[in-house]
Amino acid sequence: MREAHFIDKNKAKWSDIEHNLKNKLNVHPDILAKNYIEITNDLAFAQTYYSKSKTKDYLNELALFAHQSIYKDQRTSSNQFIDFFKNDVPAIVYKNQKMFLYSFLIFSLAVLIGVLSSHFDPDFTRLILGDDYVNETLINIKKGDPAAIYKSGSEAGSTLYITINNIKVAFYAFTLGLFFSIGTGYILFSNGIMLGAFHYMFYQEGVLGKAMSAIWMHGTIEISVIIIAGACGLMIGNSFMFPKTLSRIKSLTIKAKEAVMILISTIPLFMIAGFIEGFITRLYDVNLFFSLLVILLSILLIVWYYIIYPIQKYRNNNSFLFNPSQTTNEKE
Repeated sequence: MREAHFIDKNKAKWSDIEHNLKNKLNVHPDILAKNYIEITNDLAFAQTYYSKSKTKDYLNELALFAHQSIYKDQRTSSNQFIDFFKNDVPAIVYKNQKMFLYSFLIFSLAVLIGVLSSHFDPDFTRLILGDDYVNETLINIKKGDPAAIYKSGSEAGSTLYITINNIKVAFYAFTLGLFFSIGTGYILFSNGIMLGAFHYMFYQEGVLGKAMSAIWMHGTIEISVIIIAGACGLMIGNSFMFPKTLSRIKSLTIKAKEAVMILISTIPLFMIAGFIEGFITRLYDVNLFFSLLVILLSILLIVWYYIIYPIQKYRNNNSFLFNPSQTTNEKE
């Protein structure tokens, strides 16, 4: 069927559906449900035969409007907080999983560079971490307590400071994506090199295992959040550079909304990491198995929620198709 004929055949119906959605209080729920099915069927047809047309874009917007109009009250009456973490975020994460992979690879490459640079240049670690930090750490190593720096300060004060600092780093990784992803790449790269140099310093002093049992108790979540925020920044930058069939502004607006939702999902992680570093890390030398348990649980939390769960949820739940968080699933 030619697109012009498809439009002529259905434009009156689409106009009626728009009218019903705008006046849904006066329309029977069964009619609204029928309208929703009709518009999604038309959208599927348009996606197949007119994938780059304005007709497909119009139907996509109308289908989204229908979903929001019909299910808004249902979502409001339910626990939106749970729904956000259970449905919305995993859907967006799944759709943008390549950006997560790219962010991880950039960060991992930077860590490797940090390690190699420290190995071949004895002054590199001090250049990256600073003389004061290195000197203090070396003193603590000689005392037999390589992670003693995490025992300084009050628990509550340390937690607040650490949480704010983690949020600041993630915010930079996110917002600098506006600079064509280069800014985000810089944040990922600089933090990765710092982490690599940091690890090599402990390796060189022969206390890598003991130090890591402390540092990775909170570091597992902290580093993961930086990578997640980096993925959000890449989403923003790439949406502007590679808008596909959309305008650059439209593409940027859509991806920015998705990226913000992912970033919001990391707020509980900021709090958990800050609490661990402020209250728990200082106990690292009490029991090695306790340290390893905290690290393992942190890894499982991140891997399950941001990798395994989105894949399982998306494959087994077709309701993601018109989830309000997925405003661009059909447009891309």
